[in-house]
This record gives sequence, C-alpha cells and structure tokens, in this order.
Amino acid sequence: MKYLIILLCLPVLCFSQVDPDIFGKFESKFYEIDGYKINVEVLGEGDPIFFLPGGPGNSHDYMQGNFGQYYKTNTVVFFDFLGRGKSDDAKDVSEYSVENDVELIEKLREVLGYNKISIVGHSYGTVPAQAYAIKYPDHVDKMVLISGFHSGAMWQANCDSYNHYAKTHFPEKWKQVDSLRSLGYVSGQEPLKTVYGNFPTKYIYYHNTSLKQNAPQEKYRGWADDVYVEIIGRDGDFNVSGSMINQDYRQELKEVKAKTLIVAGRYDGVSTPEFNVQYKIFMPQAQFEMFEQSGHNPYLEEPEKFYALFDAFFKIK
Repeated sequence: MKYLIILLCLPVLCFSQVDPDIFGKFESKFYEIDGYKINVEVLGEGDPIFFLPGGPGNSHDYMQGNFGQYYKTNTVVFFDFLGRGKSDDAKDVSEYSVENDVELIEKLREVLGYNKISIVGHSYGTVPAQAYAIKYPDHVDKMVLISGFHSGAMWQANCDSYNHYAKTHFPEKWKQVDSLRSLGYVSGQEPLKTVYGNFPTKYIYYHNTSLKQNAPQEKYRGWADDVYVEIIGRDGDFNVSGSMINQDYRQELKEVKAKTLIVAGRYDGVSTPEFNVQYKIFMPQAQFEMFEQSGHNPYLEEPEKFYALFDAFFKIK
C-alpha cells in the first residue's frame, strides 16, 4: 500500500482549524543519536505530545500541517524517523525497523528531557506508538491512534482488502498486475511498481475526494521508499514481511496504562473498519470513535468533530 500512503503528502487544500502557514513557525534542530543526525522540530510549552507519521516512509510534515497549531497549548514534538524527511539515511537498510523506530522515540524523550510524553500516531505511526506504550508504560501519559494497525496480520488483511477492491473495481488494470506477477515481479520492482501505483486510490483514502493535505512550500523528502520496502517487505503490497509482520500487540493492549483514544474512519480502505473495531475487544479500556463520513484521514474529513474530540481528550480549552 506504499503508493496509497504517498497521497498523504499531497498539498494545498485543507478544511480544518489548521494554520496554512504553520510550517514557518517551526525550525529544524538536529540531534545526533546513534551516530545519525535526526531532524526534530519542537515548539510551545506545557505537556509534551510526540506526533508519529505514517508510511513507513513519510516525513513529519503532514502531521505538522494538521496538528502544529497545538503549540499554543502544549509542547509539540515533530521529528523524522531515521531515513525519512530531513534525517540521515541509515548506513545499512537493515537498520530500518519498527523496533528501531520505537527506540528512537525513547532516545528523543531522554534527549529532550521529558519524564512522560503523550503520543499521537497516524496509520503506520500507530505501530511504534503501541509498541512504545507497551515497552515503556511509565513514560506514556496519553495515546491517540488514528486509522491504525494492531498487528502485522491486520496490515496483511488490509492489503488483501485493498487488492480485492482494486481487482473487482478495475479488472482491466488488474490484468496487467496478474500478468506481471505471473512473471515473478514483486511490488517493489518495476514495471509492477508503476502499474500498481497507477490505480485510482482516492476512494481508498478519502470519502471526500476533493481534500488534500496541508503541506510546506519548501522542497522536502516526503517519502522514503527504501524504508517502506525494508519494514513492510519487497512484496509488501501483497505479502507483508519485514519487521512489520512480526508485530502483534493484540494480547498486550489490554495492559496498556496510558489513557487511549482510538479513531477509525467508516470508509477507510487502508485501515478497514472490519479490523479496526477489533480494538474494542483487544483494548476495552480505550475510548473508540468511528467517524461515519471519513476515510483514512478523519481530521481532514470531519475536522469539527475530530478536533473537538481531540481537545476534550487532552483537556484543551
């Protein structure tokens, strides 16, 4: 699903309370962690909130575009994971993993000097968010999971769901996919990479297909394909492997101490409701909210409802 996720970086139109000039209020500061320069952008005062973007492969920018305004009430922390955005690339792609993303969150918490943090993850960002809350329970105050994944099995199931949609709605195009896969091509290889990436995916991501993300005007690396391939697998749009397939939080979520809000979109074709509602079983202590007019980005499609819920959760007045 990597070519779907790239859509998260598209610019210009934004219907919400966000500030279109928010990017100019932040400055990059580079912290050296494990020999790499990591881009971190911090602003505001008050309880710290870390924002974790999707992908894996996305930079921090779209999260900053939708949540940067919370510097007015909290300390907001946006950063690029290793190999993404303005952060350094790894010397070896094997360093790209969910586990290392989790450890980077912890090292940033220590470097920035916070005792406890809150975490807001979107899409893939919910994966290291949950893993962090499970591994470091004493350092997490609150957690928000937006359109997330509770396991590698769920990621695989959602790939299967999307591929079924693509095959049944665009059979002419799918013939090309079948032909190339019969020749042994995987989703990370050309020409299958381009053919698969050309499916009309807007209805998978957005219920309201006119919406776009708020994005900076400056040139930035919004997507890192090598990170996606390493974490999700060379054939990750069909057969999930890599670090992701080994993630499974279902039996541990009920033990998470952090106050948690889980948000899902009724029309989400990536993190589908069929599997998202399972959080009610695996994490019964969490607050679960289904957005009935949203796809993968509820903060864009139902902004008034979303931000009111977000503010109430964090007790922001």
